[in-house]
Amino acid sequence: MSGTPIIRAEHLSAGYGGKAVLQDVSTELRPNEVLCLIGHNGAGKSTLMRTLFGLLKPQAGRIQIDGEVLSDHSPRELARRGIALMPEGRGIFPSLTVAEIWNLGLGSAGTPKGERAERIEWVLSVLPPVKDFYNKRAGLLSGGQQQMVSIGRALLGKPRCLIMDEPSIGLAPKLFQDLMQPIRQLQQERGMSILLVEQNVREALKVSDRVIVMKAGQIVHETLPSQLQDNAALMALY
Repeated sequence: MSGTPIIRAEHLSAGYGGKAVLQDVSTELRPNEVLCLIGHNGAGKSTLMRTLFGLLKPQAGRIQIDGEVLSDHSPRELARRGIALMPEGRGIFPSLTVAEIWNLGLGSAGTPKGERAERIEWVLSVLPPVKDFYNKRAGLLSGGQQQMVSIGRALLGKPRCLIMDEPSIGLAPKLFQDLMQPIRQLQQERGMSILLVEQNVREALKVSDRVIVMKAGQIVHETLPSQLQDNAALMALY
């Protein structure tokens, strides 16, 4: 996993209303890896995701994309460069069908109409269970099905980098396993990079290559998943 990092944060500080949540955070997402970010609620994980994806402006520090500080670090520009976000809470429209949600996403991304059917077919090949409820309204779907819709929407752009914020929320461990297995397979086949923010630490470690731990707005530890299989080692970081 060598090469220029897809995303690099250097001495990053960010927050809300002038109050810093992140404090001097430096980390990087490398090519062809799944990096898992763990920590208690309130540790600053989602704030870091929002800042990296251009939804929140840093108060200090800088962010590089492919070794470059962008003049336009907006979600639209990052999407153009192949970086996609699956936000916390699914972010679907309950009154729309899955087909309508995905077509809306393709339209807002500016995907040419002639390419949209092929993109949808490709995502359905990655997440085949969606075929069974593709024409159903999202509000009628289970939590696991809604998460598949959200992930599928993020994959429509065929990203080289995917940021996933708490995909296991509301899901039983087995459902989370079923959800992440095809994503891990896709990542390995396409050489994608994934930044995974997750509370279900045990399951997240199974699909990760590297782990960073946040506490009180700072990164306090970096390690390999194999080093956190012991409960005592994991609890010591919290």
